[in-house]
Amino acid sequence: MKYLNSLFIFAPIAIAGELFHWSPVIVFVAAALSVIPAAGLMGRATEELAAHTGPRLGGLLNATLGNAAELIITLFAIRAGLLDLVKASITGSIIGNVLLVTGFSVLFGGLKNGVQRFERTQAGVNATQLLLAVAALMIPSLFFFAHTETTGPVESLSLGTAIVMLAIYAFGIIFAFRFTSAEPALGQEVEVEAHSTWSTRTAVLVLLGATVLIAVLSEVLVGAVEETVKTIGMSEFFIGIIVVPLVGNVAEHAVAVQTAYKNKMELSMAVSLGSSLQIALFVAPVLVFLSLLMGHPLTLVFNQFEIVALFTGVLLAAFVAQDGESNWLEGAQLLTVYIILALAFFFVPV
Repeated sequence: MKYLNSLFIFAPIAIAGELFHWSPVIVFVAAALSVIPAAGLMGRATEELAAHTGPRLGGLLNATLGNAAELIITLFAIRAGLLDLVKASITGSIIGNVLLVTGFSVLFGGLKNGVQRFERTQAGVNATQLLLAVAALMIPSLFFFAHTETTGPVESLSLGTAIVMLAIYAFGIIFAFRFTSAEPALGQEVEVEAHSTWSTRTAVLVLLGATVLIAVLSEVLVGAVEETVKTIGMSEFFIGIIVVPLVGNVAEHAVAVQTAYKNKMELSMAVSLGSSLQIALFVAPVLVFLSLLMGHPLTLVFNQFEIVALFTGVLLAAFVAQDGESNWLEGAQLLTVYIILALAFFFVPV
């Protein structure tokens, strides 16, 4: 994704804007744009490091660090008390992967290659895991709506659910390593080229540097959110559900679309579904526990609109994956649903 590197020019603009108190909108836009190449660089460094560690440890690295950029952004949002934005970003990441990324991948891959076929077993396992993950995310919300509790039981249920979700995520990784072929799963975004071009030392240094840069930019980004909301009238909910997932995962999304265009639909499906699984079964539970340490407890309670959007998106993606083949019309259908949801999210009151 070399063309994304040009966006690094916005990093000093964002930092300077924060230091010299420029318009919050300029600071927010510059920070958001500069996070895109930084996240891509972190992903590249992770893949290069994984190439030196072997397929099993490398897969674990990818499964752990695949969404590190978004995790860093949400941690700063939790520290700032923007819990609605954090929960919206969880929802938006899952919906974005299963509808937007899978939609573009199936559309462009189908337009170039016609009907594309992929190994349905692993895609089916990922789709089933994703349905389970969405069910787990829905249960605390349904409990909340049924009992109208704001503390106590809901927080305890969220913690218990987080523990179980992390356990099934670990079981999924074990299953992928021990009982399947070397197919990418559960967030193992395997690079198209199998060889490494960086040394281990270079990969580690770049990974650390990208992490620090994303941390700085995330603090700037989150710090400008509230004033940006007031200035342009865009809701915090829309920023969380659309903007944050996009800036944190654009590079990864581009990989999924490119591999589908090259008629490698199996890898493309693994990237999009695997990233959704990682957000739902790993990132969300981790955020629940880290939020306790940061003094801003995060519960897995989502609003009714988010629940419907999650269930609809994952169900449609499961239907696309279950038969082991895809065509461009299915991609257009997934994108249509995402656009309608995005429009609805945009009109959520500020």
